[in-house]
Amino acid sequence: MKRIGLFGGTFDPVHNAHVALARSALVDLQLDAVRWIPAGQPWQKDRQVTDAVHRAAMVQLAIAGEPRFVLDRIEIDRAGPSYTLDTVRALQAAQPGQQWFLLIGQDQYAGLHTWNQWQELLTRVTLAVANRPGAAPAVHADVLRFPHRSVPLAMLDISSTDIRRRAALGLDISTLVPADVAGYIDQHRLYAAAIRN
Repeated sequence: MKRIGLFGGTFDPVHNAHVALARSALVDLQLDAVRWIPAGQPWQKDRQVTDAVHRAAMVQLAIAGEPRFVLDRIEIDRAGPSYTLDTVRALQAAQPGQQWFLLIGQDQYAGLHTWNQWQELLTRVTLAVANRPGAAPAVHADVLRFPHRSVPLAMLDISSTDIRRRAALGLDISTLVPADVAGYIDQHRLYAAAIRN
């Protein structure tokens, strides 16, 4: 039985805190692989996201060199909103008998009770919550009843929102994202047109 981490997100853009979390998960959860899953149509985002082609390309650049990191295009290639439960169901049907860990941040943990059919989701995966510095978020009482593990995350105060803002203003982002990702953003001028929320 393999131990597989599922790491989904918009990754707009992927940054160093994402990579740090995935590396911590490999060690702390003794994972055989982490599947990076860029969202196709993030249903909870109230802004226009960068085209999936670019977001997937940036993830591929960020994970190069670590053979246990795998880019999974399942949500990009699937029509409709990107629901995590649909992804988990499909992966488990294709690879039965594995042990699955869902890697999420504290902000996602706080809103987990709003996810599509979250109760079934948490019967299918072990929830691994990334610990960030500062106060822990309020978590819905029903979610707290489901067993989960916490994955320690290096104290990196990095957000994709801030990176997009800095890139739009022409500020340096080289310490916030992997070098190849910074080059890709610059080459394609992904966030230069306007400052997004």
